[in-house]
Amino acid sequence: MSIRAQAVAIEPLNPTIGAIIRGVELSSPLSSIAIADIRRALLRHQVVFFEDQRLTPVQQRAFAACFGELHIHPVYPQVDGVPEVFVLDNHAANPTDNNNWHTDVTFIETPPLGAVLYAEQLPPLGGDTIWSSMTAAYDALSEPMRLMLGGLNAEHDFTKSFPPHLSVSRNAGAERYERARDEHPPVVHPVIRTHPETGRPGLFVNDGFTTRILGLNPQESRALLDFLFKHIAQPEFLIRWQWKPGCVALWDNRCTQHYAVNDYLPNRRIMRRATILGDRPYFEQRPKSSTV
Repeated sequence: MSIRAQAVAIEPLNPTIGAIIRGVELSSPLSSIAIADIRRALLRHQVVFFEDQRLTPVQQRAFAACFGELHIHPVYPQVDGVPEVFVLDNHAANPTDNNNWHTDVTFIETPPLGAVLYAEQLPPLGGDTIWSSMTAAYDALSEPMRLMLGGLNAEHDFTKSFPPHLSVSRNAGAERYERARDEHPPVVHPVIRTHPETGRPGLFVNDGFTTRILGLNPQESRALLDFLFKHIAQPEFLIRWQWKPGCVALWDNRCTQHYAVNDYLPNRRIMRRATILGDRPYFEQRPKSSTV
């Protein structure tokens, strides 16, 4: 199949985070120029959206793979023949487990670079997703708070978001779940992460997987995490996306968190996600200047 040049148009959604990208058909192979344009938009806007797309799981995988190696989730149900794409099928008998602020898969040593989410079936109303900019959240902290956080590390635990009683854990089956739990012991990441491409620092703790801050006593750790989890949800850091059939979101998992709004039950919402692997988080006291 030939690869044709595609003109990419970018429409920012607010000054902090979010943009719509127009002029690309994701079901077709993209030129290196189009991929580079999308990547630059992602680095600038942190989450980008594409409307009026029609993607098969194979096409979704191919698009996500333009940005790196793909992750296979240890418990979510996979698309048959396309294990890099999994299904989020939420309804009254299987409510979402993503209605909290989280950064995806921070329970591994090299958390994802990003993810591609495709709307397959939507409820008549509701089911929005909200993203928050962790660089904006960091910038809004006082200098003494930034200095303190820059010297701290935190533990991230698979079982915080995937306890045994959760429906997705049960649906995975005992053998698969126990293997996932055993293969993913708690890991440690810096509380502040330097973005490896832009050099910008951002918060890197999330309510989905972060359990404690190392070196603090339990009361101090809980109080500081509670403050940060509340801090990142301020409206100035957010973009709320109202899904339409055929919409695609691509976000930078290294500098965002997101929240799936659970306001549509008993209606059904089916999404497909492909997740792009990243690298080991680090923090530089003097981050390099932005290259975006």
